[in-house]
Amino acid sequence: MMDEFEVLRSTARAAYARGDWHAANEQLERARELADLPTEDLDLLGSASWWVGRVRDSLAISEEVYHRFEDGGDRPRAAMKAVNLGLLWFIRGDLVIASGWAHRARRILADLPEGPERGYLLYLDASIDMDFHDLGPTRAAAAELRELGRRLRAPQLTSLGLVLSGLCDVRDGDAASGFAQLDEAMLPVLAGRMPPEWAGDIYCTVIHACHDVADLARMRAWTRATEQWCEQFHGEVVYSGICRIHRLQLLCVEGSWDRAEPAIERSGTELIGRNNWVAGEAFYQLGEIRRLRGDAGGARAAYAQATELGTEPQPGESLLQRAEGRKDDAWAGLCAALAGRDRLASARLLGSAVDVALELGLADEAEQLCRDLEDTAAAFGTAGFRAWAAQARASVLVSGARYSEALPVLRAAAAEYRGLHASYETARVYELLARAHRGLGERGAAAADSATALAIYRRLGALPDIRRLDGGALPGGLTGREADVLALIAGGASNKDTAEALFISQKTVGRHLANIFAKIGVSSRTAAAAWAHEHGLHPQR
Repeated sequence: MMDEFEVLRSTARAAYARGDWHAANEQLERARELADLPTEDLDLLGSASWWVGRVRDSLAISEEVYHRFEDGGDRPRAAMKAVNLGLLWFIRGDLVIASGWAHRARRILADLPEGPERGYLLYLDASIDMDFHDLGPTRAAAAELRELGRRLRAPQLTSLGLVLSGLCDVRDGDAASGFAQLDEAMLPVLAGRMPPEWAGDIYCTVIHACHDVADLARMRAWTRATEQWCEQFHGEVVYSGICRIHRLQLLCVEGSWDRAEPAIERSGTELIGRNNWVAGEAFYQLGEIRRLRGDAGGARAAYAQATELGTEPQPGESLLQRAEGRKDDAWAGLCAALAGRDRLASARLLGSAVDVALELGLADEAEQLCRDLEDTAAAFGTAGFRAWAAQARASVLVSGARYSEALPVLRAAAAEYRGLHASYETARVYELLARAHRGLGERGAAAADSATALAIYRRLGALPDIRRLDGGALPGGLTGREADVLALIAGGASNKDTAEALFISQKTVGRHLANIFAKIGVSSRTAAAAWAHEHGLHPQR
């Protein structure tokens, strides 16, 4: 039996060394069933368990390793294990427990000689306490980390310092300097000199920074880079799921909603308890797809899940209220969300706030919000912010009947959105172009712009927008009930399922289907489903 135990330990260590976390986890678990694992091997098991998504097991095992180090008097390794546990709880989204482990590490390190453990703790503390209303403490931590890295000849600590400094510059509006530092921070990662858990955190941090400033081109590049980094490991790992969410976010921007909706719900669910930050982003994005498709109930459910995971569902939740005619509630929600946010965190809300303010007749408020967004776009200089600001300014101009002034602004916005491959936003700009041309009496141009917007909405399946531009008419001359039946059938429901969902008889469902087939010129459920997808009909939840 001992021979088998030693063979399992040896093969597990080899698997771990080559990044085959699944094999390492399986073999170490088998060895653990035969005898107690030495601390070194138990430590590997804890790490491998985390990588394959067994987060609860990983945290329990890692805590046992911590106590073994502490009981054995190995205080530097106990401190580093406490810092690593703090990182894993931080990634999971539990700041209270992460802070507890950071405090434990700080207590152990208080009277120990200076070592790299102190640098990792400094980065973890800064990540937990990061407050971008006051960048001073984060900049101080970044400078201390870079100096500690120089003294200890530890490039990984210098890299962590560059991450903090880069984030500060990005948040401060100097995106060029910030991303240059974040790019430089990746050099030790690419050279394999950074522990993989910390390397993965850096990759995710850079992608989040790109998303925050709406630099979609850079976000695409870093998502690809992270996916390539994940490929060195064998099998599915935690960061593979995180990358998948970011890839799906980009697909949503590009308009691939049919592909993205089921995948993002599945991937977000898989990340719950592993990385609640990204899982929350996934459910918010799911809510956005459903809202734009007219699925109010499904959107509310997704926003509620995002909230539970710590992600504020704005501006989507307020825009859903606006679509339901609750404009005062939408305005109150956006104002509450904007209160206390810094310039960067507000950027994603301002365009929606401009639109709601205009609908409520709050012209002065809309003008001020638009100026705030223009100032932010000028400071950060990213294509995404420029597009948002141009669209907001055009909305203000069109609302004020300043149609000639709006046209060049709208053309600039359309060009930016096309460069970003942002389908839905491009359609909205074409709607504004139609309004401007109509206001100038240019009916032919207005009709062409409106047709372009409608074609994009149909391709996306943005049913509320399709109905609005079609004057409320449904495609194919369908009635509202026929559209409901077809949407459910297209989603894979049987006649029985459809009858139960709509509280009608199966006989009535059959009659509706016969009428539907005749109206849209098809003779099978498969053809009807294809027609429904093409014309943006999707089931309501």
